[in-house]
Amino acid sequence: MLVAGIDSSTQSTKVLLCRAGDGTVIGQASAPHPDGTEADPELWWQALLAAGDGLLERADAVGVAAQQHGMVALDCDGEVIRPALLWNDMRSAPQARALVRELGAAEWARRTGSVPTMSFTVTKLRWLAEREPANAARTAAVVLPHDWLSWRLRGGIGERTRAAGKPWPREGPDREAELVTDRGDASGTGYFATASGTWLPEMAAAALGHPVRLPRVAGPGEAVGETGRKAVVSAGTGDNMGAALGLGADAGEVVVSIGTSGTAYAVTARPAADQSGAVAGFADATGRFLPLVATVNAARVLAVTARLLGTDLDGLSRLALAAAPGAGGLVLLPYLDGERTPNRPGATGVLRGLTSGSATPENLARAAVEAVLCSLADAVDHLAGCGITPERVILIGGAARSAAVRSIAPTIFGVPVVVPAAGEYVALGAARQAAWAASGAAGPPAWPRPDAVTYTGQPCPQVRARYAALRDDTAAWARDDGQTTTT
Repeated sequence: MLVAGIDSSTQSTKVLLCRAGDGTVIGQASAPHPDGTEADPELWWQALLAAGDGLLERADAVGVAAQQHGMVALDCDGEVIRPALLWNDMRSAPQARALVRELGAAEWARRTGSVPTMSFTVTKLRWLAEREPANAARTAAVVLPHDWLSWRLRGGIGERTRAAGKPWPREGPDREAELVTDRGDASGTGYFATASGTWLPEMAAAALGHPVRLPRVAGPGEAVGETGRKAVVSAGTGDNMGAALGLGADAGEVVVSIGTSGTAYAVTARPAADQSGAVAGFADATGRFLPLVATVNAARVLAVTARLLGTDLDGLSRLALAAAPGAGGLVLLPYLDGERTPNRPGATGVLRGLTSGSATPENLARAAVEAVLCSLADAVDHLAGCGITPERVILIGGAARSAAVRSIAPTIFGVPVVVPAAGEYVALGAARQAAWAASGAAGPPAWPRPDAVTYTGQPCPQVRARYAALRDDTAAWARDDGQTTTT
C-alpha cells in the first residue's frame, strides 16, 4: 500500500509518496506558493495538483498538513470570500490586544489553552469584522488551510454544488461537502477548548459579530472521506503537529524548527495553559498535546544577513564558523519583521556592539546565527513552565542544513542537538496519518525514526547573557499600539 503526505506551507506545497508499512519515501515533488501574508486558497490547490502530479494518483490514502492559523472565510455557497490571512500577517495585532483585554489573559488560557496573538485565527475574525464588515457579514463558515485542502481532495467546491443545483449543506450528511478539521489544527484558532477537544462557537461569534459554521472535529486516525480516485483521506492536521508525528517525537525531546517561522515544541500527556501567552497550548495529531512557542523571525534572518554580506547561505555559514563565539561583542536582536515571542509586533532588528574591531563580515554572520538560536533558546526556556526539561533538542527546518547552525546550536541550547537527515517531516507526518487512517488501527504505524547526527559543544552562557540584556533593554521601545520608538 502507498500513502501520500502533503505539506502546504507558507512557501510551497510538498508531496511525499511513501510505503504504508515502513514510511520509505519512493517519490516526492514540490511546487511554489506566492510570497506574502495573504493568499488565494485556489493557488494552494493549484500547487497541490502540480506537486502531486504522478504521485497522488498512485496513493491508497492521502493526508494534508498545512500552515496553522490561516483564516479561510467561506460564504453560504462554500465560495472563498477574500484571500486567506496567514499566520504571519501582523495586521490583526490591535485586535489581538483588544480581545485579550476584553476577556483577560488568564481566562483565555483557561478556556482555550492559549492567549491569542496576531497569528491566531480569532484575531483575524475580529479584524475582518472591523475592517471589512461586508465580507464579515457574508462569512458563513471559517476553515483553516488544511481543512480547505482536505475538503477539495474529497470533491468539495462551491461552484460545483451550485452547478449541481443543490444548496451547500450546513450539516454533514453529504461527505463531499462536509467540512472537517482535527484537534491539532483547531487548537490554534483561539475558539477551541484544547483540553476538552471541543469548539467554543460563542468565542468565534463574538469575534466575527455573528454565529459562524465551524468544521467537524475528527478523531485522531479517522478516515474522513475519499478522493475521486477512492483514496482514503485522513483528518489532516497543522504543520507543527505533522512534523512531530513524522519525527516520532517522544518524552524528553524538544523539537526546534528553523524555517519561515521558528518553533519549539514537545509532545506531552497534559494540556498547557500559560497565562503569560508565551506558550501556545496546542493539541497534537495523536490525542496528546503539543505546547509550542513560536517566533516570527527565523531562517529569513540568515537569508537577509547573507544578502547584506553579498553571499549565500553556505557563504554565511563559512563566515560564521570563522568567527569566535560571541562574534567579537556583536549582538543582534533579530526582530526584523516584528515578533510574536516576545509579543512585539512593531519591533525591528537591533545591532549592538559595533566597533572598528568587531565590524567584520565574520562577526556579523556569527551574530546572526547566534541571534536566531538565542531567540529559539528563549522559546525552549518558556516550555519549562509546562514542566518540560529537554534532555536533547531535535533540530529541523531549512536552516538546520547550515553547518554553522548545527555546530553552534548545542553551545546555545546547552544540551545535545540531534539533527535528523534532511527530509520533509511535515509531509512525512501527514503520510503517516494517512497510513493510520487507511489501516483503521488504534494508533499510527510504527515507522522507524529517521537517521540523525548528534552534535555537542561547550555551552556559552555569556552569549545568551548578552543577548538577554539587549532583548530586555529594548523592551520599553515597543509602545502599547505595537509601534516602535527610538531613544
